[in-house]
Amino acid sequence: MSNETFYLTTPIYYVNATPHLGHAYTTILADTMARFQKLRLGPERVYFLTGTDEHGDKIAQAATQTGESPQAYADRISGIFQETWRRLGLAPNQFIRTTSEPHKRAVQRLLQQIYDSGDIYFGEYGGQYCFGCERFYTEKELQDGRCPDHQTTPTFIKEQNYFFRMGKYQDWLIDHIRHHPDFIRPERFRNEVLSFLKDPLEDLCISRPRTRLEWGIPLPFDAQYVTYVWFDALVNYISAPGWPDGEVFQRFWPSAQHLIAKDILKPHAIYWPIMLKAAGLPLYRHLNVHGYWKIEEAKMSKSRGSVVRPLDLADKYGVDAFRYFVLREMTFGLDASFSEEALVARLNADLANDLGNLYSRVLKLIQRYYDGRISELPGERGLADATRVAVMGVTAATERFAFSEALAAIWNLVSATNKYLVTNEPWKADPEDAQTKAVLFSAAETLRAIAILLWPFLPQTAERMLQGLGVSEPLTSIHFDELLSSSWHLGSQERRVQEVEPLFPRIEVTVPRLKPAGTGAKPLPQKSPPLVPSPSEGGELGEGCIEQITIEEFRRIDLRVAEVIEAVAIPGSKKLVKLRVRLQDEERIVVAGLKEPYPPESWAGKRVILVANLRPTKLMGIASQGMVLAAEDESGRIVLLTPEQPISSGSKVR
Repeated sequence: MSNETFYLTTPIYYVNATPHLGHAYTTILADTMARFQKLRLGPERVYFLTGTDEHGDKIAQAATQTGESPQAYADRISGIFQETWRRLGLAPNQFIRTTSEPHKRAVQRLLQQIYDSGDIYFGEYGGQYCFGCERFYTEKELQDGRCPDHQTTPTFIKEQNYFFRMGKYQDWLIDHIRHHPDFIRPERFRNEVLSFLKDPLEDLCISRPRTRLEWGIPLPFDAQYVTYVWFDALVNYISAPGWPDGEVFQRFWPSAQHLIAKDILKPHAIYWPIMLKAAGLPLYRHLNVHGYWKIEEAKMSKSRGSVVRPLDLADKYGVDAFRYFVLREMTFGLDASFSEEALVARLNADLANDLGNLYSRVLKLIQRYYDGRISELPGERGLADATRVAVMGVTAATERFAFSEALAAIWNLVSATNKYLVTNEPWKADPEDAQTKAVLFSAAETLRAIAILLWPFLPQTAERMLQGLGVSEPLTSIHFDELLSSSWHLGSQERRVQEVEPLFPRIEVTVPRLKPAGTGAKPLPQKSPPLVPSPSEGGELGEGCIEQITIEEFRRIDLRVAEVIEAVAIPGSKKLVKLRVRLQDEERIVVAGLKEPYPPESWAGKRVILVANLRPTKLMGIASQGMVLAAEDESGRIVLLTPEQPISSGSKVR
């Protein structure tokens, strides 16, 4: 039996603020990956770590403002993080705090070890210091003389401190990154680090004088100084599992992977591996880097007053609906825009309509025809091939943290099951017919597979689905390989489906829309709030009637330049063509009704204007992820809208 293990960490979150969407997203990603690996390897071979970072200038300042001691302040905010993760259903193996005594001892041990090797020295340095980031910036790193994250002007500080000889290891780090292409992923962040390392690497100031800052871990070789917060925080990844001799450390560190947002790429991709090398410790396997959630095209930021509170959304729409939105909406490694309207659209279209209706239909028919009893499947199970494809797709995508792709693979199976039912129409058939029973029992078994596949992503929903299907065995006893079987192994057992309640009640919303000028404006109810009309919904307002919208409504429409990579005709359609397009680092499938004026062979290499945040719509069984814009004159002539001059794919149309 394999002894493979999986160790995954989130950043430890700084307690100068309470949790927001960015914190929740990273931790949900980690929780999802940990659950997936538990299905793949078994729960005892997976270790998931998160926690809070509690030392440094900002914590001391925040505590002063609230009238608390730094420790009392850290206790309170760390408690809020732990309670938030509990209410979001996140299940780490360990929650570490950097104010814990075992962590402090590990930091001092590592410092002493590196100091004894001669890689830490005492010196004087002057530089531009950002108190928000608690770090010095070079002139090259500043943007118009400001901190790129906080947009504040740094303060010049000159003082004596201890320094870590990072420059000594620069060539070694470059060589390691080049010879391990997946050390930092996605590739764009690997390239970013290599680009940064083209310039000489300055030694790192790793201390702060206690005359300026008391709230930190004292240096073991000079008690007049405390440890720089990054040299403290990064050590949590080995202190938590019990470095150097702890059983958990010995077992799990060889499989370590870190998960971070791109704003802390440099400390994790440069400081941390060099610290490990200097201490004679093996490096982590992968550094996985995700993008920002943006609000109105700007990074979410407490200092800028633009944050989304995860519990507000989870309380309003449900934990799993919130999880589904953030996992499905963001392509790993790229930025994504948050809007509550888009969350509701996903909930209604994907969860309530596609999954919820399928689940309800199958269970109700089994209750009506067979008194809810599911016995051994008569003959070979239909949809077995579609299930195998879904399992392989989910596995391949999840290993790369491509959770949006993984969910798309599951939804392909949902769609295949819906199509299977529509084709066979069991609601019109004789319940005593063996084929009817085979269709419904195959659909029920496929729903069981869907629930298991969904458990890493939507754990509460998956458990409700399995309970409704009469599955009693715990999820932790199920292995992904079992789903690849082509038959349903019930043996002599009989399952009985439960009463069906909606998995995701549809959200009815009222979206304010303006009537044509002069008629007054009243809110018009909608079943769901699409950002713009989809191709299947139309969008006609009537001849001569132009709907007025506000500038805020227009800003919700994300228009991007896309490069067409490939175009193919869709069999059975006179108008539709399937396009594979590139948006910067992302590829999408888009269905366009422009086959007659633009045959497939004319598309390759064209740059088109794409509505990039259109809710996905199925056309001829193909999920279209956007809309290509064209103009039509009075004669019916159609002209594709393209940029006037060459411009890179992904460029925003303003």
